[in-house]
Amino acid sequence: MLSPEAFRTEYSDEALAAELPDSPVGSLRDIQYLYGKLYTLATTGGGEYAPYLTPDAAGDLIDTDDSLVVVRVDLSAEQPQLADDDRGPVHVTRYTDDLVTEVAHCKYAAARGIDHSVTHQAGRNSDPEKLARYAKERLTKWAVDDVVQDAAADHDSGWIIDSLATLGEDEESLDRIETELTDALDGESATALLTVQVSLDGEEYLWPGQRDVFLSAMRERKLSKLVTKNKANDSSGEAIDIVTGAQTRTVGTADDPQNHFLGKQREKFPGLDVEQAWRSHPISEDSAVTVMNADAFTDACSFYALGAKVFYLPYPFGTITPEDARNLYRLLYDTLDDDGLNPVEAAYTKERGGDDVFEDAELRFYVSAVLAHQTSRYDVVGETLNGRLFYPRQLALAHNAVAETEPFTDDKWTAPLPTNENWALLAGSDDQLDSVTTGWYFTQTFAEHDDDEAAEDDPRIDALVAVLSGESIAVEQLLDEYTDRITADADDDDRDGFPVFRVASQFAQLCALADDELDLLSTTDDTKEPITREPTYETPPMETVEAILPDGGNPGESKLESFIEQTPAIAPSDDDDTTDQRRGAFLLGALVGAVGNYQGYDLGRSTTLIDQFPVKSITRTRIKKVTQEAIGKTVTYTREESRTVTKFDHIVERLRRTVLNPEPDEWVLDTDDLRFYYALGVTYGMNDRATSNETDEET
Repeated sequence: MLSPEAFRTEYSDEALAAELPDSPVGSLRDIQYLYGKLYTLATTGGGEYAPYLTPDAAGDLIDTDDSLVVVRVDLSAEQPQLADDDRGPVHVTRYTDDLVTEVAHCKYAAARGIDHSVTHQAGRNSDPEKLARYAKERLTKWAVDDVVQDAAADHDSGWIIDSLATLGEDEESLDRIETELTDALDGESATALLTVQVSLDGEEYLWPGQRDVFLSAMRERKLSKLVTKNKANDSSGEAIDIVTGAQTRTVGTADDPQNHFLGKQREKFPGLDVEQAWRSHPISEDSAVTVMNADAFTDACSFYALGAKVFYLPYPFGTITPEDARNLYRLLYDTLDDDGLNPVEAAYTKERGGDDVFEDAELRFYVSAVLAHQTSRYDVVGETLNGRLFYPRQLALAHNAVAETEPFTDDKWTAPLPTNENWALLAGSDDQLDSVTTGWYFTQTFAEHDDDEAAEDDPRIDALVAVLSGESIAVEQLLDEYTDRITADADDDDRDGFPVFRVASQFAQLCALADDELDLLSTTDDTKEPITREPTYETPPMETVEAILPDGGNPGESKLESFIEQTPAIAPSDDDDTTDQRRGAFLLGALVGAVGNYQGYDLGRSTTLIDQFPVKSITRTRIKKVTQEAIGKTVTYTREESRTVTKFDHIVERLRRTVLNPEPDEWVLDTDDLRFYYALGVTYGMNDRATSNETDEET
């Protein structure tokens, strides 16, 4: 494959313009065609037959010993015969880069029969007997194939193929091929291509790629498979090619690098008749073959995540110029060459290193996730042409930035939410982009799913594709997944205590998704609109506690006030009382968390208020009862300690004002909403304490 520099040198603007489509990319097929065209130009060059060759199929044989076996045939006499010169009838040599187009190999799946070309690829470490059989089959099997014979009948030089078939009927010649080959290999096994050279004058022996008749037969044989897949007899007809727009013969059952539009994939085309597939999805023969050549690049631009194969295919926005084609080839070549990085990470690495070849606005990505349920049966989910590098990159940066803001930063009073360097969503991470693009970002916060049984309705896949493409995620879906995971963690006997790090991770994720530049959250429920807004947390260094409270006030109160004011979902609002309701659930959780923490650590209780009122028990009808119980506990502990100020007063007073106006029975927030912010409050309350020996309240 040409390097990007060699590609630039090899093809002028005029040469590339002649190969490129005239219209902008508008479909997956357009991208595949573009990739296939670039791949063909970089490997086998231009020309009528170049797209039909498969140079990568035997790429690992290049420059290896005994990797090319050549049966040499002399057609200069009245009857075809094996070569009788110094080189002999069978020549074993090395397959080299210079011979790729001359040997003209076109691979066909081994389980299905012989290769399309007269050149055939043997299995690894085939013994001499097997290699001899393959060598003889160039004459006895390929040359007499029905499609090859039809092609020969229509070609001026078809007699050459007929002569090979005639020679294949001569047992003496076949025995000689086997003997000569075995001797040439000294009885050793080899991994090789097997082909023929033909001379018309007894002097010059030409390769298959140098004789049009061999290339024409190869082409017809490959094309014949484009109309017979899935038991079709002839799925072809005259129509407009969906790629080039030309009126031509189109085929309906061509292979596809991403398994789209196959005959069995009837959900794409309900009522599909495989014989008439060309009507539903008309693609010309040459376009279909070019699309099939996109495989190397589409595979390089894919990665496995959440049990699905995710494709993230870059393409230039707008009409593609020769310079766009060169830059795209460079990006694809480098992605193919990158080891261990998925395409998003590879593109970001180049951008960060100043090596990006496109401006962000010039580059788009096709995004989809493909679920393989069984052989030849796939589901395609989350498909979009509007992906951009900006979204996953910015989300990773936004999340790391959130982890450094006040809610996750300690000073003399703990941060509102706990941090843990072993939890990447709380500590920030250089691997955050990998986490986002592989779906691990959502696996850490969503309800647990079985990756071995990938499902098209997996919400993690929906969220992943949304982030890659810049489409929004429903707040309702997030809260549902978050609360399911919190409940599952709390009920898990193998986990100790309330899942504070899980809840804090979920909240950090929610804040990052609400980033104004990303705008990745949406809702159809007006009561949840405040959740979609970006919080206004500051990044330390910030004012010290002493500066904020020069008269020795309660730093916990200041922290709580600041957190509420800077969190739109729970901040007071003159025109939206649902934030008051959500704040009530949060404050109730904060009090339960604070009291429960006190019971567990200070009083040594094995069962605390947190255990008594788990997240799954919280409903609108229970809010008032739980509030009364929690406040009652603070009154009891205040009296027991002979305190002059109510214990956890900075939470209690706000809770009294919020929960009782209006009555919780009249609240409109749904259960997931209440439970998540209650859980957030519990997490806050459990973390609400001084980090020094100073007391948090007056006594």
